Amino acid sequence: MSSAMIALVVAVCGVMGTLLAPVLSQRSQARSLEADFERQQQADRTQWRREQERVGLEQRRTCYVDTNAAFRRYRVQLMNFLYFVHRGQVDEAASQELEAARQAHHAAFAEAQMIASASVLSYLDELAIALGQSYRRTKNLEEGHPEPDGSFEEIEAYLSWLWERWNAMRGAMRADLGISDTLRTSSPGDSP
Repeated sequence: MSSAMIALVVAVCGVMGTLLAPVLSQRSQARSLEADFERQQQADRTQWRREQERVGLEQRRTCYVDTNAAFRRYRVQLMNFLYFVHRGQVDEAASQELEAARQAHHAAFAEAQMIASASVLSYLDELAIALGQSYRRTKNLEEGHPEPDGSFEEIEAYLSWLWERWNAMRGAMRADLGISDTLRTSSPGDSP
């Protein structure tokens, strides 16, 4: 090969390099921008998931507090009403208190059915059925035709058993919210 030919090849390569440099630089920059965009999208998705988890946890916490309060109130009103029935002191105010607690329980339970985890919902279902049975037994006792297992003592014992089940439900709620049930072994003033 002659030196003219070598010079021509070098010149063509130089011109090609000069012409291709911006294209290759642009492609490299586009890939870099695409990778940055993908990283940002991933970070945004991660942030969105964290926010959804936080909102979901807060919704469950609020729902569990409301449901817990409604279940407790309903059970307490059932106990109070049962004692009124036993003493023959049922009046309109006692009936209204029981009905208000019952309606609040139904509303809280309906919300919990949409929000609660499956493990918590199994306890809620069990307690809702048990409260319904207690209500029916208590009303039948009030009306003077108790069920075979519907004496004052049996209903009272059943409502006490519900308290134990309520403790288990509360534990399931706390576990679902990530709250540990381990007891502190040291007092706040103790050093680690």
